[in-house]
Amino acid sequence: MKNKILMLCSYGLFGIGVVFAGCMNVRAYIDPSVMTYAIQAVAGVAIAIGAVLGIYIRKARKKINQKLGIDENRNKEVEKDEVIVKNKKESNKK
Repeated sequence: MKNKILMLCSYGLFGIGVVFAGCMNVRAYIDPSVMTYAIQAVAGVAIAIGAVLGIYIRKARKKINQKLGIDENRNKEVEKDEVIVKNKKESNKK
């Protein structure tokens, strides 16, 4: 688990390094549609990173709770699954 996180961080830092290494001072027109694509790409990456972190945090919390013997459903109430079906004849009589 620790190796996976370390590898993920190293890939991220490598990617950031490549982006900054390839930056040059260029004076050119940037079309607004290109900027919307760039904004969408950044937002997509941020959402994906958040989802991955959420999944790993949830898994880690579950393992920690199992190791410590903590039951997360301890104070939750369970309701019965009751399905009530009324016939058309019964509903017309009222």
